[in-house]
Amino acid sequence: MVQERLQKILSNAGVASRRKAEELILAGRVQVNGQVVTTLGARADLDVDEVLVDGEPVRRDRYRYFMLNKPRGFVTTARDEQGRETVLDLVPIGDVQLHPVGRLDRESEGLVIVTNDGHLTDLLTHPRYGVEKEYLVGVDAPVPAKDIERMVRGITVDGERLRAASVRPAEPPADAEPDAGAGAWLLVTLRQGKNREIRRMLAALGRKVVVLRRLRVGPLRLGDLGSGAFRELTADEVAALYRAGRAAQAAGERAADGPERSGRLPSRR
Repeated sequence: MVQERLQKILSNAGVASRRKAEELILAGRVQVNGQVVTTLGARADLDVDEVLVDGEPVRRDRYRYFMLNKPRGFVTTARDEQGRETVLDLVPIGDVQLHPVGRLDRESEGLVIVTNDGHLTDLLTHPRYGVEKEYLVGVDAPVPAKDIERMVRGITVDGERLRAASVRPAEPPADAEPDAGAGAWLLVTLRQGKNREIRRMLAALGRKVVVLRRLRVGPLRLGDLGSGAFRELTADEVAALYRAGRAAQAAGERAADGPERSGRLPSRR
């Protein structure tokens, strides 16, 4: 069971903004399992609880899920104080309050999930859970095998430990621009998702990233979606993302518990 604050549930479901949702609760217009709730800290779980606003049910199917092929030059945020174009400018679907799932820096491109489902966002972006994300990376010169191994073992940059789950050489994409300056290509899988992690690791190895494209988040792949295009996810795709997020959450919690709480004895090796 995953419980969330009522105002967050209403906001994520597109019923009202977070502030307006608080007003609805305080006005006694929200019920949970037949009981009027007027406490702002009250929680519920849409998978098991019936939540009503003015007698109308709030359903998880009111959530919206989109995948976008982000071009370079757009920032991955709901709004930008500097007035730059954001990924939400590319998904014009009306009054639903969407947000991007995680970050992809301005000069990077590729798969971005956009939704109003806060719980799925938490599952896919929580650093302890580590849902896999895969990137195609063009670098200015070949990366020796020993440096690829270092990326997997881990590299300390500015006091922060960075590491990839896997790195292997890759073929250039069909749409690779000859003048982009890519002398080699890598397929990099991350679980940590730290700020500009791939760029910082390769810079520490003396290499410059000239192309960085996200191809996959968990089981969801970019496929042949054109640059700047978006589409709504299918129910099966959303379910697969939830399964991946919950599996990663369970694995992260087991790792945090350690061998004693999980019932395992520490290895003597």
